[in-house]
Amino acid sequence: MGSVVISLDAELGWGFHHERPLPAARIRDARSAWTDLLGLFDEYEIPATWAVVGHLFLEDCAGGHTNHPAGSQCCVDTPAGIPRDDAWFANGLVDQVAAADADHELASHGFSHVHFAHERMNRDLAESECAAAAETLAPYASEPRSFVFPVNEVGYRELLAEHGFACYRGSAPADRGPVEKLWNGLRTRNSPPIVRPAVDEYGLVNVPASLYLFCFEGLVRRIIEGVHDDPIVDAVRLGVDALRETDGVLHLWLHPHNVVDEHDRERMERVLATVDRARRETDVTVETMGDVAQRVRNDEPASKPSIV
Repeated sequence: MGSVVISLDAELGWGFHHERPLPAARIRDARSAWTDLLGLFDEYEIPATWAVVGHLFLEDCAGGHTNHPAGSQCCVDTPAGIPRDDAWFANGLVDQVAAADADHELASHGFSHVHFAHERMNRDLAESECAAAAETLAPYASEPRSFVFPVNEVGYRELLAEHGFACYRGSAPADRGPVEKLWNGLRTRNSPPIVRPAVDEYGLVNVPASLYLFCFEGLVRRIIEGVHDDPIVDAVRLGVDALRETDGVLHLWLHPHNVVDEHDRERMERVLATVDRARRETDVTVETMGDVAQRVRNDEPASKPSIV
């Protein structure tokens, strides 16, 4: 039997630092969704990997982000309509993750969300980002520590290893665009990729993604849902069914800012209910990225956690 991993890219304003003006409504929605999602995970007793931008762990900052694409004083900007602290600092949200009933893993999503293939990225900036990410995460995370690359641009992995990280979310196996791949999979009743995490040349465990839970929205989503059940929920069902025949991993991921209305929240509740049902009725397990890394490094089979 395999396992399910759910990881979240928690960014707040840092996920939109390239936009001017900053999208205050989306940042505000992300904060609300963060809390709502924690409630859902607690309801279903499902732990997740919360990959949080390192700057959000801070309580204050005077700016001075050298070579940052958004400018050296980016975290001083105030989005219209919301406090500065609600954009650039977690302002209590990280503590909510740490205190949740579900045994979540706190992980890193870089320090200031500069992606590792950006035109301004170089080894010095990557070193600075990795060092600061490790430092801000340290008080909240036990070993092994996990990393999710900003915008999924994998790079400078040797620096992750040097700064004490044990694993990262690798790229999803893909040979087509996400919409085409998902739709073709549903037509042929194939599951999303069931991945097999492995140790790379730097000693890091690569835990590849399987499915982005909000890989298409808007008109395409409305058209497909008009003739079909929610294709994401259906894909998760297919993936969970496939886990009954394999010891691989179904790695689902999203951003809190994806969950902006009741329709999105319903999708997440149905996804978690599907995972919970499989865990209760079969030997499918739920793990964090850190759990997977430890298991792969120890070459141990996944163990089914006790359910209270």
